[in-house]
Amino acid sequence: MQPAASGEASASDVDYRLLVPLVLNSAIIQAVYAIMRVTTSYRAIELDLPVIWIGVISATFAILPIFLAVWVGRFMDRGNDAQACWIGAALMVVACAGFRYWAGSVTTLLIMMALLGISHLFMMASQQMLCIRCAGPRGRDAVFGNYLVASAIGQGLGPYIIAWSSGSARLPPTDRLYAIGFLISLASLVTAAAMRPAPKPKAHEHSGAVVPVRTLMRQRGLMAVLIASVITITAQDLLVIYLPLLGAANNITARDVGTLLTVRSAFSLVSRMGYVRVIRLVGRGPLTLASMIGAGISFACLALPIPLSAMFAAMVLMGFSLGIATTLSLTNVVDLASAAAMGTVMSLRITGNRIGQVAVPFIASLIAAAAGVGGIFVIIALSLAASGAAVHFSRQET
Repeated sequence: MQPAASGEASASDVDYRLLVPLVLNSAIIQAVYAIMRVTTSYRAIELDLPVIWIGVISATFAILPIFLAVWVGRFMDRGNDAQACWIGAALMVVACAGFRYWAGSVTTLLIMMALLGISHLFMMASQQMLCIRCAGPRGRDAVFGNYLVASAIGQGLGPYIIAWSSGSARLPPTDRLYAIGFLISLASLVTAAAMRPAPKPKAHEHSGAVVPVRTLMRQRGLMAVLIASVITITAQDLLVIYLPLLGAANNITARDVGTLLTVRSAFSLVSRMGYVRVIRLVGRGPLTLASMIGAGISFACLALPIPLSAMFAAMVLMGFSLGIATTLSLTNVVDLASAAAMGTVMSLRITGNRIGQVAVPFIASLIAAAAGVGGIFVIIALSLAASGAAVHFSRQET
């Protein structure tokens, strides 16, 4: 690919034959993950499980990926980005089938959530590497913007399906939602198969030494960016997990909970559509700080006893802020990583995210048991603001 002559991405920067199936796959799997994770929280309520079990079930999504992520990164650094996507799509279909037919106990919920987490690792890591492969340096921000717009569409579609299926009921029809998620997951196999593998590296391209993980972690600014990624992704995760619980405690219907999540995703979509222009105007460091403080304010609002209309206003701010913050959590890593270790660095990012998704939901469930769901949102708000400041000042030092 030839670089564009100006600062704008040109058509020659982007491989649309790879980008189109990639963004379709992203939208599909995000819709499936949203359906399955929200529905599993409601299934736990149906099974009358203690609140701590919601955190435990959610944490199983991330446990095995912690140990697999670096291996997956090395696998992709050897030119297997598309193959990782194929594996992830197949595992997701198996997990969704398990939810559809066997999710009637804590044990099966734990097993299927763990399998869903492994599939998510393969899919996310491969998609991020495919974004890098299908764009030249000048086109990467635009490609990541399009990729994350598609993700936002999927993240909004999943809650919309939940709201549409639930009517005015306090709890949605979980069996029907699991069936819908399984059927949609089948489409991910088609889009994954359309992603052509990377050309096999020549023998001399393997002669370089593998960069140790310890060396990568010492790179200036990388740790702050990885921590920011953990916090933003975990914040989104906790919202999906605990908003149904907040709704059930405050007599908010499942339809309204689904609509709140849809509004958040819609405004994430809006912010990501303008991401390329905004980052060129504001810069990475200040934009990271502003977006994470905005997200923190919106989470703090949810901790207050506010009416439903104010919750929708908070979701507008959250969607716009988190849409930018999550995009930056990805592109900031790409901006710092070397080409030779890109897959490993991206997998380290996912490892950090998964550690957060194991530890934070468990800690959050303890907080919820002691102080209510509002306490969780206060901790998220403070963490987002502090992490945004850390990234901003670490970039000033480089």
